[in-house]
Amino acid sequence: MAFANTVYNAFFRRNSVYVSTIFAGAFAFGIGFDVAVTTFYDRWNAGKQWQDIRHKYVEQE
Repeated sequence: MAFANTVYNAFFRRNSVYVSTIFAGAFAFGIGFDVAVTTFYDRWNAGKQWQDIRHKYVEQE
């Protein structure tokens, strides 16, 4: 019960802190989800993307 009281007093007692916590959590989740999906997509399509086959078509100066 002490943990619940600590969380309540730290994050939910004041509305401004509660809303700021929600926005910060949503922002962090958005960035984390974007990084995870991009990493998955790059690994799933390895060898098929322009970044992987560019050296075959572009000559070095």
